[in-house]
Amino acid sequence: MKLLCDHMLGSLAKWLRIFGFDTIYPDSTTDDEAVLRIAKNEKRLLISRDKELIQRAKKARISVLGVKTTNLIEQLSQVLTTIPINEKNILTRCTLCNTPLLSVEKKNIKEHIPEKVFKTRNEFWLCSVCHKYYWMGTHYENMMEKINKLLHGPS
Repeated sequence: MKLLCDHMLGSLAKWLRIFGFDTIYPDSTTDDEAVLRIAKNEKRLLISRDKELIQRAKKARISVLGVKTTNLIEQLSQVLTTIPINEKNILTRCTLCNTPLLSVEKKNIKEHIPEKVFKTRNEFWLCSVCHKYYWMGTHYENMMEKINKLLHGPS
């Protein structure tokens, strides 16, 4: 499912990308009319905290999910109980620009990766748009712990 988070939900948009959802987060120059147009034209579920934007979306027959809380964990819980998740898609998108990540060969990226990481890790991914590299380091382990708590509850 393709999603669009409004201007108030930047952290949620990032985490939905972490969960593998194709999630647009408009920049500050995108007005509400453009947000509605994108949601409608691209058949995206609009996720918003803006009551007026939610009402306008409903009138325009745009799928919308209204979130009431400012708490990120509660927002994620609401979205993840509403939209089915494919766990195979977790950590497959760039958190910055939403582009699907590409697997890259270790030998080709030595100059782009910190030396310690290069020596201790074997799998790497690249965003072809913003050129950010990803690997399974301690940040990955912390994120997976948080993801597992959200999906399966505390262990």
